[in-house]
Amino acid sequence: MKRLLLLLQLLLLTLTGFAQTTTLRGTVRDASGQALPGVNVFVRGTFDGASTDSLGRFRFETAGVGSHVVQASLLGFITAEKLLTLPASTAPLSFVLKGEPHALGSVIVTAGAFEASDEHRSAALNTRDIQTTAGALADVAAAFNTLPGTTRVGEDGMLFVRGGAASETKVYLDGMLVQNPFNATVAAVPARGRFSPSLFKGTVFSTGGYSALYGQALSGVLLLNSTDLAPETQTGLSATSVFLGASRTKRWERTSLALSTDYTNLSPYLGLLPQNVRWDQAPRGLSSSAALHHRTGQAGMLKMYGTWTSQQLQVGQPSPEPAGMQTVGLRGANAYLNATFRGPLRRGWSLQSGLALSRDDQRLRPDSVRLRTLEQALVGRVVLINDSVHARFNLKIGTEGLVQQVNQTVQPNAADPLRYRPEFGEQRLAGFVESDFQLTDRLAGRVGGRTEYSALLGRWNAAPRLALAYQTTENSSLSAAYGRFYQTPENSLLLVAAPRLRFERARHAVLTYQYTHGGRLLQLEGYHKTYAQLVRFDGAQLRNPQVYDNGGAGYARGLDLLWRDRTTVKNLEYYVSYGFLDTRRQFRQDPVSAVPTFAARHSVSVVTKYWVPALHTLLGATYSYGSPRRYHDLNQPEAGYNQGQLPAFQDLSLNASYLTKLFGQFTIVHLALNNALAQPNVFGYRYAQRPDAATGQRNRVAITPTAPRMVFLGVFVSINKKNPASVNERPE
Repeated sequence: MKRLLLLLQLLLLTLTGFAQTTTLRGTVRDASGQALPGVNVFVRGTFDGASTDSLGRFRFETAGVGSHVVQASLLGFITAEKLLTLPASTAPLSFVLKGEPHALGSVIVTAGAFEASDEHRSAALNTRDIQTTAGALADVAAAFNTLPGTTRVGEDGMLFVRGGAASETKVYLDGMLVQNPFNATVAAVPARGRFSPSLFKGTVFSTGGYSALYGQALSGVLLLNSTDLAPETQTGLSATSVFLGASRTKRWERTSLALSTDYTNLSPYLGLLPQNVRWDQAPRGLSSSAALHHRTGQAGMLKMYGTWTSQQLQVGQPSPEPAGMQTVGLRGANAYLNATFRGPLRRGWSLQSGLALSRDDQRLRPDSVRLRTLEQALVGRVVLINDSVHARFNLKIGTEGLVQQVNQTVQPNAADPLRYRPEFGEQRLAGFVESDFQLTDRLAGRVGGRTEYSALLGRWNAAPRLALAYQTTENSSLSAAYGRFYQTPENSLLLVAAPRLRFERARHAVLTYQYTHGGRLLQLEGYHKTYAQLVRFDGAQLRNPQVYDNGGAGYARGLDLLWRDRTTVKNLEYYVSYGFLDTRRQFRQDPVSAVPTFAARHSVSVVTKYWVPALHTLLGATYSYGSPRRYHDLNQPEAGYNQGQLPAFQDLSLNASYLTKLFGQFTIVHLALNNALAQPNVFGYRYAQRPDAATGQRNRVAITPTAPRMVFLGVFVSINKKNPASVNERPE
């Protein structure tokens, strides 16, 4: 094995060479000497570069050799260039950018987007934010559920955006649609995302009006952009109250390889803290991943990421039936492989392409029912981009395809050999074109369109998209977005009635005001969304395809507010989000139009983080509130549909990250307490199938969290780092 690893290392070194790395640093200012933040400084013809910070400073490494042009560019200014011979000296570079006549300045379209990959565009959450947000426990979806436009649905754990169901928000990894972004789970046990936030250099959360480059989502998209080459070689060890983990990252000149594995077993943890359910088999699982990144030439980047997970659990949940308990078991296995390449072509064109394969196998055992669902999919994508086609606009054109096979085996009773085996196969092809443009010194926009064809549905759609941005002052702007969005019905619906169904459809209109200055951000966003062609069916005849149609419709409208402050109080950063939602819809088994059970009219989150230098500790607190959600009270049918109201949702979560050194190695000790006050939240009710003979009322039990509170303790050690973080500095 050692010989094989040595040969692999020698081969990679041979392929990548021993090119010397040069560190380029300097400043960018305007003609009056003021620092320019957000300037793109890069070595032309490569992907080596960085953006300037709030003081106009930049710093990055390049492996280029020979004569190269270093370019500094910012929309609204004349691009500046310097010719260097690399490897170069370490003397700082200085750029002065002059404004273009009738240029746009810093106007950026922000409608519908909360972006962390670009600090001057609605910056909301970066990787460190996700890892340190109290209550999130380093889960991407849980962290984004503290932003406006989302409803906290505690029994689910996924993203519910602006009156839309969880299935209406899709996740993209490096531009590739992820078929199963969350781990498998059972009803009333919240799911976690499959991907660690440490994989990503940027996350973009769009709650409406998103780009034509992305589809198959009626409400929103979460775009995850992975890191490029790992910064250095290191080893990581993790020991926590719920899992053990190990990772190894090796960095060569042009290549990095990262391996990781985690074993989860909640048996010891569940034995220490009280639970609201009975665990017949505590959740346990094994996951492993590998990420290989290789820089091809001086500008290309090849990324390959693969992960495999297995999990199992069996839980007894309170039941209104005489037995008093309903048992549900789960065994799941998921494999995912993502390979992408980006690189320059000729005449100003560049290429972004990728392939993704997934296989998801879930076996559910609710009481005596046996249900197995196997989904296999292949996704391909090619995008051509030209940023130099014209001084005032660029061009993006691309296509993507999906081949999917879904099989299900249903055994209504484990003692009866009778089985149903529904299945379907899908081939879907999409094409899209988009351009970012500037019209005047204060007006910019984005226009595009997308079309899709589904072989399973035998239909195609056309979805135009338009967004505009107007710079009102030096620090503020107005943005607007409009578009149509289509989505294929969920797999569970296609398994029953695929030939009868059509694309579900939504129309978004979004208006955004944004002010950002001195580390403070204010964003106000109003929206109106209409739904059409939603799938509906008769809940009493779930397996009869004749009762399925696309006659459902609905609307969602509201106002979202985000205020973030990083500078007013030293060592303190916080943000406050508020969302107002007015929505009704008729879909799935709804007999009439009603407020959906997953929608809250008011949602509030307050997230704070405070660095205590004397204690080398980052403290965090998150308070979340959701106004009462609706549910259908079977004991009061005369009052209407979804007429009942749950108690308001409240949650206070706390955490602390202590930075220290263990045996000379940089170490983080992390303690988290979710729902610290053990607030008795109720997510709904389970009703008995038949009314009680004596009272005429159906017995019911409340659906509550699996435990009154969650306690997490973990120790994370980084070994062999050449540049370990300082325990005296706030983690970034």
